[in-house]
Amino acid sequence: MTRFVASLALFAINVFAQGRGGQGTRDFLGLGAPPDPAAAERGEKLYAPNCAFCHGVKANGAEGPDLVRSTLVLHDEKADLIGPVILQGRPEKGMPAFASMTAAQIFDIAQFLHMRVELSANRGLYKVQNIVVGDAKAGEAYFNTHCKSCHASDLAHVGSKYEPVDLQAVFLWPAAARGRAPKPAKVTITLPSGQVINGTLKRIDDFDVSIYDASGEYHSWPRDRVKVEIPDPLLAHRELLAKYTDEDMHNVLSYLVTLK
Repeated sequence: MTRFVASLALFAINVFAQGRGGQGTRDFLGLGAPPDPAAAERGEKLYAPNCAFCHGVKANGAEGPDLVRSTLVLHDEKADLIGPVILQGRPEKGMPAFASMTAAQIFDIAQFLHMRVELSANRGLYKVQNIVVGDAKAGEAYFNTHCKSCHASDLAHVGSKYEPVDLQAVFLWPAAARGRAPKPAKVTITLPSGQVINGTLKRIDDFDVSIYDASGEYHSWPRDRVKVEIPDPLLAHRELLAKYTDEDMHNVLSYLVTLK
């Protein structure tokens, strides 16, 4: 996985971790009702001996056309368009008629074809597999050098808390991957007199900064009149994100999944 691809994968994780998943992608793409999995499974068993030799095992085309991209399949609902083609065939194009097929069998084949479209179009159903391919020992060495000073004791059982793909997102970009709103930032304000006020940031823009101090009292100043310091708790993660090699990321993940 290149760093660019890793970034795209992380973006996808952030989106779907917020509860969108396959249904959210279906709504976004305007896909119809989801196929019936049981009917699709039955339909695959009918499709294989009757259709696969011409249209391919996964309906992506062979001597015959690609049915996953077929306009007729895409517009079909409950076999209303697919059914007549199966029953009557298209002899002029070399497709035989299957006049003996029952309505239930035709429905199941249609559901199989709709499932193939769903799996091809709906990326919300995509699951990353075989992601743990690094060297756990090398990952432990990298962790001890770059991460242990901050995470010496807070990662117990982390390998049991997350699936590998989620765990990769968590250590690459912690707050975003977990779908959490950022905590209110701590801020240090130094006044022209030298007085230092610590508090929680309320608002900051090009012109003003406002905070609540430790007692809860509200303060506001023009930006050009005070010195503002806002520590970034994820600074180390941001810096590492620009330095990781692909091998580093795989190795660290392979180590973290061992922390059961």
